[in-house]
Amino acid sequence: MTIDLWLVFVAVSLLPAISPGPGVMLAISNTLRFGRNATLASAAGNAVGLVVIGYAVALGFGALMATSALAFTVLKFVGAAYLIYLGLKILWDKSSFQTHDTVPAKRKKPVKLFLEALLVSVTNPKAILVITALFPQFMQAEGFSLLETTILSFTYALLCFANHAVIAFAGNHMRRFLTSANRIRWVRRVTGGLFVGFGAALASASR
Repeated sequence: MTIDLWLVFVAVSLLPAISPGPGVMLAISNTLRFGRNATLASAAGNAVGLVVIGYAVALGFGALMATSALAFTVLKFVGAAYLIYLGLKILWDKSSFQTHDTVPAKRKKPVKLFLEALLVSVTNPKAILVITALFPQFMQAEGFSLLETTILSFTYALLCFANHAVIAFAGNHMRRFLTSANRIRWVRRVTGGLFVGFGAALASASR
């Protein structure tokens, strides 16, 4: 892969990498609830999930998703159910956005945050179909190419990680907004509702 072709790939990938979706929503939620380090842990999980998708697509899984109604349906309902579960957890947990020292937010271990984001990433069939449409346009070798797949997968994953890292480092500014019980209540409702909405949209999505 030439450097010119790689730069074109980077430019084309920027928009899908920063577009709002379940991964970005999870990064914002973790930033508000748990802080910078938690968001970086979930960003790493999201990035690893995208690398997994990249290799899977190169090996033919993307084509299976594009042609098999059953595979697409199973994966989208698994992803939708998990997003709805995350949304309901936020809605039910009234302390989920507490930032005051007197009422600290319930913490999650980095490993759990990593795995949570990984699962959100790999169960998003739309991400698989986007990568399926994007990667072949920049692969010059016929069939599976380990080098090209590695370059494209890690580049796309790093772009998404960088987007989540920006959210993480902006967390202190966002957390200052949560200075009243009324704001916390509305942020919790909106965030939980968005997760449920993403899940419902995914469940009703078609190829």
